[in-house]
Amino acid sequence: MGIANIMSTRVVSVHMDDSLQSLRELFAATGFHHLVVVHDNKLQGIISDRDLMKSISPFVDTLSERLLDRATLDKRAHQIMTREVITLNPSDSVFAAITLFNNHKISCIPIIDGDSHPVGMVSWRDVMKFMQSRVEAKR
Repeated sequence: MGIANIMSTRVVSVHMDDSLQSLRELFAATGFHHLVVVHDNKLQGIISDRDLMKSISPFVDTLSERLLDRATLDKRAHQIMTREVITLNPSDSVFAAITLFNNHKISCIPIIDGDSHPVGMVSWRDVMKFMQSRVEAKR
């Protein structure tokens, strides 16, 4: 079965020069755990909520916050994004996704078309739900 059948087509993208403050707000508003970074609508990188947390001072929004802590929110997406993005195409198999999840320390895979435009996202949870439905169907 193709990955297009289980991927989420809701993809939230940001631009290379978006501030970490705007990414922080976007993560909070959407509940997503990954944002794709695009330039000219082509995938350039990916940022996880964990990447963001590691890049922002832990003192932001606390009584101990200093100007330097607040300044971490002024960094740009391109400064913290993962540039070597592992991707799949919509026609790739679920097995291909399983292989990538098992061989790399990743929790989601952007799905891109032939022009590197993000068209979807698949998480390891999507794969697990798919596998569970297959097992239940055989019962």
